[in-house]
Amino acid sequence: MGKVLMKGNEVIAEAAVHANCKYFFGYPITPQSELVAYMAKRLPEVGGLFLQAESEVAAINMVYGAASAGVRVMTSSSSPGVSLKQEGISYLVGSELPAVIVNVMRGGPGLGSIQPSQSDYFQATKGGGHGDYRIPVLAPATLQEIVDLMQDAFDIADRYRTPVILMGDGMLGQMMEPVEFIERQPVELPAKDWATTGTRGDGGPKIVNSLRLDPEELEKHNQHLQLKYSEIKEKEVRFEKYLTDDAEHIVVAYGTVSRIAKNAIQKARNKGVKVGMIRPISLWPFPEQPFIETREKVKSYLTVEMSAGQMVEDVRLAVNGYRPVHFYGRTGGMVPSQDEIFQKIIEIAGGEQ
Repeated sequence: MGKVLMKGNEVIAEAAVHANCKYFFGYPITPQSELVAYMAKRLPEVGGLFLQAESEVAAINMVYGAASAGVRVMTSSSSPGVSLKQEGISYLVGSELPAVIVNVMRGGPGLGSIQPSQSDYFQATKGGGHGDYRIPVLAPATLQEIVDLMQDAFDIADRYRTPVILMGDGMLGQMMEPVEFIERQPVELPAKDWATTGTRGDGGPKIVNSLRLDPEELEKHNQHLQLKYSEIKEKEVRFEKYLTDDAEHIVVAYGTVSRIAKNAIQKARNKGVKVGMIRPISLWPFPEQPFIETREKVKSYLTVEMSAGQMVEDVRLAVNGYRPVHFYGRTGGMVPSQDEIFQKIIEIAGGEQ
């Protein structure tokens, strides 16, 4: 169909449709309301079902029900709404149900603002709800990358029977770019023989449940989940390296901020500073390998975020004390500018010559 000019929220929705998602349960909240509106119009056109729930809590429990039946299902929200979904997300994890959850982040805490932010990193990558669990988290930087990562999100969810989070921000949701929807070859995924699709001819009734009152049984289930997370960490890491081959300093950024950082990096290189970038695409599992490969060669790292400093903790763990890890962040919906990042790079490089 060629390239079409679309808004980010609508790209997320259309990409989900192309990934064969037929069920959406959600509730409008700025800055992702266009996603909900798009799904309301689009899903009936492909034989799917859209339902606007009475609340975010209701929406995530509807996702639980649809996922139990083995269908591809998703929900979306923005920061306060995703907070309301946390109990349901933990239930999805406990019941090993695949689903995709989109968070178009906004400034906080509390109601905060409707401006872009990255301050939900801890919530997404450290579990968010109750219990020992992790969720794969994918963070696109462009609208075209959303198309690819949305397909990946549904495939990962089905492959490992887990919820998957797609993390954007208000800027990514509201910007417009040309995108192309190219049909991908289907991948081989496990049969959903656990799904509650009826008892005729499929071996009897299925039970989907996260309640395990026997502590030994619950511990075995937790051990099973941890083995699953180990496999995800081994097989589902995604990242981009940009101008790192000769870099003496490395900027670390994801999502929208990484786009701004690339311009700052190019400006610094024009001034003779050898700087590159590591861009985590999977926020969990966090890409440790590019840091292991570079931490004995470079002089420093600079983590840039739209937060008070959350991903910087994972960067420090990956660098493991080999080199200094600096941080620059803006909060409350403020976006780091190219000049701000450039000045920070120059400051660090000048102090470590």
